[in-house]
Amino acid sequence: MARKEAATCRVQVYLTDAKVVAGLNREARSGRLALSQAAGRAIARGLQKSPQADPEDRLLQLERSLRDHMRSTARDMQIVQELLIEVARAFFLRLPDAVVDQDPTVQAAVDRRIERLLDATAARIVAGRAERPGGVPPEDRSFGPAN
Repeated sequence: MARKEAATCRVQVYLTDAKVVAGLNREARSGRLALSQAAGRAIARGLQKSPQADPEDRLLQLERSLRDHMRSTARDMQIVQELLIEVARAFFLRLPDAVVDQDPTVQAAVDRRIERLLDATAARIVAGRAERPGGVPPEDRSFGPAN
């Protein structure tokens, strides 16, 4: 059977977007193609109904997912901060003030304990701790054996 020869067409395109030019150059280098062939493939992909994912699309999707995750994490942290303030407010409303609270020695001791607590917490975060202070392993949060 004789094979039909595909019609070829010459198109001249002027690109002004540096990102598009860089993407075409990158695609041409990775596929070891001429720049015009890489542009032809990009146009063909754009005309397909469901184009295959290329590395740029995956990176864009990853960036969007990361941005969404950062947004939800920021919202969660704001909720945690507001809850912490409410707990502190409730604590101080129920705790009577004492004269000894105004003593500079007591205030310095409290500040020192808070600093030690913050330092220990930061050290555990950096180390990715597997144990609690005092050698106590973290509690088991499982719900029993899997069936």
